[in-house]
Amino acid sequence: MTNYRLLLVISILIMAPACSNTHKGYDMPDIDAPYKKASGTFSGERVPHSPDPLVAFRWEDTQWDDSLQVYTLTPVSVKIDDPQCVQIKSNTHMTVQGPCDLMFDFGVVSAAWFEFEAEDIDGDIEMSISEFNEPAVFNVGSQHPVKTAKPVKYGNTYRLELNEELYEGVRFAWIHFKELNKPLTISAVRLVCQIKPTNYEGSFACSDTTLTRIWYTGAYTVKLNLLKDHFGAILMERSDRHSWTGDAHTSQAASMVAFGNYDFVKTNILYTSTQSNGIASYSLYWVLSLIDYYNYTGDRQLVEELLENARNKLDIAYQHYGKNPPIAFCGWDERLGAGFESPNEEAQQLYKMLSIRTWNEFGDMMLQMGYPELAVTYKRYVLEKLEALREDPNWTSHLGVHSAADAVNTGFTNDREQRELWEIAFADRQRRLSYSPFNQYFIMQALARMERFPEALNTVRDCWGGQLDYGATTFFEVFRPSWNDVSSPNDAPINNQCGYTSLTHPWSAGVTKWLTEEILGIKPTAPGFTSCMIKPRLSDRVTWVRGSVPTLRGKIKVFFDSITGQCEVEVPQGVEAIVGIPKSGREIKNIRFGKSSWQSIEEDADFLYFCLLEGSYTAKVEYVGEFMQTPTEEFFYTVQITPSEDRQTQGNWRGKYGTKGFALYNYEGPGQYYQKLPDFVEEFRISRSGDQHWAQRVPDIRALESPVAGAEQRSIGAVITRDPLVCQQTITVDIKTAEEQEYNVSLYFVDWDKQDRRTAIEAFDLESKEMILPVYMVRDYEEGKYVTYTFSQPVRLRINHVRGRNAALSGIFFD
Repeated sequence: MTNYRLLLVISILIMAPACSNTHKGYDMPDIDAPYKKASGTFSGERVPHSPDPLVAFRWEDTQWDDSLQVYTLTPVSVKIDDPQCVQIKSNTHMTVQGPCDLMFDFGVVSAAWFEFEAEDIDGDIEMSISEFNEPAVFNVGSQHPVKTAKPVKYGNTYRLELNEELYEGVRFAWIHFKELNKPLTISAVRLVCQIKPTNYEGSFACSDTTLTRIWYTGAYTVKLNLLKDHFGAILMERSDRHSWTGDAHTSQAASMVAFGNYDFVKTNILYTSTQSNGIASYSLYWVLSLIDYYNYTGDRQLVEELLENARNKLDIAYQHYGKNPPIAFCGWDERLGAGFESPNEEAQQLYKMLSIRTWNEFGDMMLQMGYPELAVTYKRYVLEKLEALREDPNWTSHLGVHSAADAVNTGFTNDREQRELWEIAFADRQRRLSYSPFNQYFIMQALARMERFPEALNTVRDCWGGQLDYGATTFFEVFRPSWNDVSSPNDAPINNQCGYTSLTHPWSAGVTKWLTEEILGIKPTAPGFTSCMIKPRLSDRVTWVRGSVPTLRGKIKVFFDSITGQCEVEVPQGVEAIVGIPKSGREIKNIRFGKSSWQSIEEDADFLYFCLLEGSYTAKVEYVGEFMQTPTEEFFYTVQITPSEDRQTQGNWRGKYGTKGFALYNYEGPGQYYQKLPDFVEEFRISRSGDQHWAQRVPDIRALESPVAGAEQRSIGAVITRDPLVCQQTITVDIKTAEEQEYNVSLYFVDWDKQDRRTAIEAFDLESKEMILPVYMVRDYEEGKYVTYTFSQPVRLRINHVRGRNAALSGIFFD
């Protein structure tokens, strides 16, 4: 019913009379707006598992330079903090009689601005928006970091305007009635959503509806970020919404399989070709995007236009590889140096493997285009570096999960090396998860190359399925599955070293292309899909799959059902397809073909292959035997002891905590710490923190007792995250113990000035930076709270801001 109502609202809007470009076209005259209303019909396929309210909407003759258009959404629900103050006629129409807060849930994140209609308001109101269920706050540098403001009035319309482009990422919106001198009726509560005219030309569905939801959620995430002339990078305006050269790689990949908007992908490749953001790996991702685009379109002209540009990026990588300079950024995962915080060996190794992969694939493209001398140059780079790597027979042991993935993706690892890398980097289900869904895409590619599809599907569910469990209608910048254990759906996310977390980040959409290529099984084997491979990966977990891929020659359509044995394939003109009928662990007893002939060519343990030219084909497969059972994998952390909380002790720590050592932060004043380290702690370092001194010599029991023997006074300070500065939303605590012994470390949090602080703690092995415990959430610490961990190894603790003014840590105690 909800989806029908949303679609009905949009349908009414679209069928309304046309309006001028200077006014909104949805019954709101005299209001300046940048775009005209959406023009099209709901004539496409309705997909219940898609979050996109326009998934079935079709525009005619879309072009890369089409302007953005607008449509409206109405809320699916409304919550009122004081129901006695409001008489509700509908989710969009109500009478307000006194001060209260109204929270509207529009059911899905949109690229939108928030507005409503009312007669002149006699009182004081504010409006807020957010991607999650609390009004959003972001960093300095934004045009309006706090996503709450007084509305701008246009006639009877009140609109929240937070930046020059108007739109933000909005699912939840609020009207805060601070003061009302007389009752007020509001109506037409709505989001005005902007969209680039973009049709779904690709499709995906399978027996596992979670995978179907993931495919469409990835596509919708990209679609929301398509701007007038380029791919955007983020919906929330936090000062970084410009197109980034490298992280568009995954969003462009998803866009090609979902929308077939190759002209716009081409435009974005050109748009980002001359940008430099100082991130070496991103230049290589740009080259991989160019190769991706060429493989899907066969557009030789664009490659030749950008040939010198691409070669320059590849040659710089060759120079970097030999000199091994510090790599500034490879991802937000702790194992990659936590973004820009501490570049490490794993980031260096990733860059080396990524360089080898990109040189190799570029060399292949040069061969296809008839440039053998260039192909030889970059293949020589590859062979030179591979030979040097293999001088060390244990070279695989130096790699972590991210560099191991890129090593596999070079295409040169042999069976022995892949077995070694599997055990070292991928066999542990939790360990092969990256904090960044962008980096996770390359891990997924490696799992597919190693034919580890059951494990790959587990990882898809852990990363992207976990985001759906969190309430996602778009995919996030970063994510850990344990967020679902400490937060309710749609809660404010945990912020981290990348700053305030974005819940609509198109770099996370690479899974859409992965599902198309590896589960539906369609991928080009020659530029422009003159030939392709179709190998659906069916199992006891995915028993049928249906979908299509848009090519410049027409759509390739596939349906395979391993239960009924039904097969359907549609091959457009000019395409030669090698189709693998999946065995899924069974034997094929017989195949009855439809009217079109299937030309059998070969067979292996998993597929029976046929060569199909232009046409529509059907077959009925008879199987014998049972499905190969998918092995189960446990998801566990290396430390099994759950941290404990103490709300009772408050500032009375002496005699209970810190018997072996302690650190009291900003205790007597700013920068004045008391610190006594235990004998078993070899190094202790706290970084990325700011200083806060609250009170000295106060009777408040929340304040910490003096560490001086006999002294009775209490004082309190803290190290804090440096909100709202960019990327300063965490504190890092490194504890290096001299020997392996069990010890307790207790963290004392107090929200002294009662700023509704909410804080998350992450725990890592200090050397490997592997996560060793689930994320822990510290809530309601106004009265003081100890969180105690038990470890037997060196650790890194990361204190993350979630909500409130900042995260505040007043003391650390060792026992």
